[in-house]
Amino acid sequence: MFFERPETGEVAILVHVGADPAHEEADLREFEELALSAGASPAALITASSRLATPRFLVGTGKVEEIAAAIALHGAALVLFNNTLSPSQERNLEKELKCRVLDRTGLILDIFAQRARSHEGKLQVELAQLKHASTRLVRGWTHLDRQKGGIGLRGAGETQLEIDQRLISVRMGQVRKSLEKVRSQRGQGRRARQRAEIPTVSLVGYTNAGKSSLFNRLCGEQTYVANQLFATLDSTLRKLTVPGFGPVILADTVGFIRNLPHQLVDAFRATLEETVEARLLLHVVDCNNDERQLLIEEVDKVLVEIGADKHPTLLVFNKADLLAEPGTVVERDATGKPWRVWVSAHTGAGLPELLSAIAELLGSDTLAPTLTLGPAQGRLRARLYELDSVMEETNDEQGNSVLRLRLPRADFMRLMAEAGVDPRPWLPQNTENAAESSAAEPNPTV
Repeated sequence: MFFERPETGEVAILVHVGADPAHEEADLREFEELALSAGASPAALITASSRLATPRFLVGTGKVEEIAAAIALHGAALVLFNNTLSPSQERNLEKELKCRVLDRTGLILDIFAQRARSHEGKLQVELAQLKHASTRLVRGWTHLDRQKGGIGLRGAGETQLEIDQRLISVRMGQVRKSLEKVRSQRGQGRRARQRAEIPTVSLVGYTNAGKSSLFNRLCGEQTYVANQLFATLDSTLRKLTVPGFGPVILADTVGFIRNLPHQLVDAFRATLEETVEARLLLHVVDCNNDERQLLIEEVDKVLVEIGADKHPTLLVFNKADLLAEPGTVVERDATGKPWRVWVSAHTGAGLPELLSAIAELLGSDTLAPTLTLGPAQGRLRARLYELDSVMEETNDEQGNSVLRLRLPRADFMRLMAEAGVDPRPWLPQNTENAAESSAAEPNPTV
């Protein structure tokens, strides 16, 4: 059995080891928010310089005594470190402090375990927890550490530890297999959307930037929203009609954070694939945060890690209603393309401009032809409606259907090939001769 420890520690002592703790206020605030999000009640914050770090405890023996005194004073049952601790450091600290010790990775894993709701989310969290626990099993068997070796004298400690490691290894294999099935199912859905040429737009950003609030406002949904870190763990996909472009799939994904544990990034690959495969990323930023540029850089680091850093990205500065002067609603880069939009998911301000910017960025390889279809072209007309490509339909004097379309170039070319029709009269013209030919018959009948 593992030695007796409290299941949870409501009253917690926070410990931060940094290069210059006096100038790391934002990091300390975020650490406190993480503790609150996990359900802890911070009683004291103890800071230490990383220059005095030791291999045994990470902090010096004097700081260990200070932490022990704070535990006794506040009756704390949990010590949280805003750093990554090695398994031996966690074990040494627990032995010295006589209470449970969690590092930043363990704290984030605990929050994720509380928030995961879907089957997929729970599997991903379990995989990350198993990876984290596999290196820390020995601390639960310290009462058997001194069993003698030799024939007939080997203690149960070594045997039980090996059993636990094997059980964890087997369970990790089962979870990975289940996640592969989830990934395969997601891949099928993604391929179906690709065949229908419906692009995915993924919301990314730092945790608590307002991604879910923006998602709800755009899609008319009621997904869980809270002013806390990691309120969203399970990705949600919804169809959204963008005026001037057509249907897209909007994906709400898990938020990122400083020093996001690598095993979490690895475990959440299935969810993050929606970001990797997206046609456009909406990088949601809390514009009311003084550290917003640093947070943007942290998100960019994670995007590099998952291979999504080359995707077209639109910065969405959310919570503009909290600023006295939010600035120009849409800002453009040197080429004239939108690169930043100021919005408020709370009030709805700037959302029409955001949708217009999305349509403009997605429409760079989109055609908007007007087709005149005769009565014999009912099948082609039906296919265009299946793809949600028809923006408007009227009838001319001869009874033909006049369709104003908006659809990806590849989709248009495929449909024209299936119908045996030359698509060139409807394509953007680059030569003078082609332009004259198009002018002679601006809307030919298929």
